Amino acid sequence: MAELLRGAPVVAAITEDLQARVERLAAHGVTPGLTIVRVGEREDDISYERSICSRAAKVGVAVTVQALDASCTDADLHAVIAQANADASVHGILLFRPLLATLDEARACAALEPAKDVDCLTPQSLFGVFARQPVGYPPCTAQAIIEMLDHADVPLSGANVVVVGRSLVVGRPVSMMLQAKDATVTMCHTKTRDLAHVCSQADVLVVAAGCPGLIGADAVRPGQVVIDAGVNWDAREGRLVGDCRFDEVEPIVRAVTPVPGGLGAVTTAVLCKHVVNAAEAAAGEECAHGGR
Repeated sequence: MAELLRGAPVVAAITEDLQARVERLAAHGVTPGLTIVRVGEREDDISYERSICSRAAKVGVAVTVQALDASCTDADLHAVIAQANADASVHGILLFRPLLATLDEARACAALEPAKDVDCLTPQSLFGVFARQPVGYPPCTAQAIIEMLDHADVPLSGANVVVVGRSLVVGRPVSMMLQAKDATVTMCHTKTRDLAHVCSQADVLVVAAGCPGLIGADAVRPGQVVIDAGVNWDAREGRLVGDCRFDEVEPIVRAVTPVPGGLGAVTTAVLCKHVVNAAEAAAGEECAHGGR
């Protein structure tokens, strides 16, 4: 039986650290502030918004929600972003994506102030991840993967890591972040030839393809650590499932993240961490804790 790498202990450790840092900021009259920009009433967006507000309240991050009607224009959206950019009490801005097809998503993301871009939506933030420069913040899910591996004391230096998925949201940035920890990274995707064989050679397997049930018993081996970053709704079973066929993978590998119960809550905690980091950076050296 595999060790289940659950998110709760990681979240607890992050929360304890952040609470102390928020108290330090409060002593200097600073409350970390996050603005969520949401267009429309998508249920998954609203669910994520609730989870963010709940986690932020536990940490001490103030959240403001700017909800725009689905009929809004690019000008309406840019006005809200510009207001948040200019507001000194706002340290982080989270724009829910994907935007409606009537809106220019790339232009909206680029309009964010990089110092307040807490989920790596701007070109400058992506540059920071790929060039290992302190610009902006990495994507929250990619950082959550690193937090999970670090918390579990999984050795990454020299490790053979396979990442399945090539999006700018998870796959490509987490590959860069793993290389920064001296892992040897192989990037794969759903069109990779003999994908199962490539995955089975890994010491650490990170699956972030957004393809439910992609990875099964033929793609894993004993001793592996598997991080499943997939979050997919299985309408037939009426539940969330990952990119791994958990019932096949769990009996074989050394450790695996469950879905749900794995990375999701860690991602939200990382978002709060990025907001606190941004608040410390804005407050200056006397409040600085260090780290991106």
